[in-house]
Amino acid sequence: MLDDRDRRILDTLQRDAGISVTDLAERVALSVSACSRRIQRLEESGHIARRIVVLNRERMGVPTTVFALVKTAHHSDEWTESFRRVIADIPEIVEAHRLTGNHDYILKIVLPRVEHYDVIYKQIVRKLELFDVSASISMEELKNGMAIPVGYAAGHG
Repeated sequence: MLDDRDRRILDTLQRDAGISVTDLAERVALSVSACSRRIQRLEESGHIARRIVVLNRERMGVPTTVFALVKTAHHSDEWTESFRRVIADIPEIVEAHRLTGNHDYILKIVLPRVEHYDVIYKQIVRKLELFDVSASISMEELKNGMAIPVGYAAGHG
């Protein structure tokens, strides 16, 4: 089971995975060795999926975000697997979700400029038949958080 200290460790690490174990231990009022053991346990239990570095999109040359809403007439497992493979090979597509409602999928695409969207669009439609794709350009990012709430975790594996 997770306790409040585990949740504080998780919350702190997801906001700054580069924090030293010494600083983290001090923040959560644990010895360095106890904090290190807890981190290892949280990794082994799957609460910590991985540690990553978040890059600055402006500096990396991909400041533009486009959301593409995809409709397809195909819903077979084979088509879905083909779609997964196609979008996995396009690094500009940073998120993809299967949806309920009027659209089948939404893709979050990061680009150097909006005109580059056509390049990505063509990469997809050359390999797959789609019923409809409509794109919306993000005018302003109001919130971008990788951190998720930690209070819901009951500690079950």
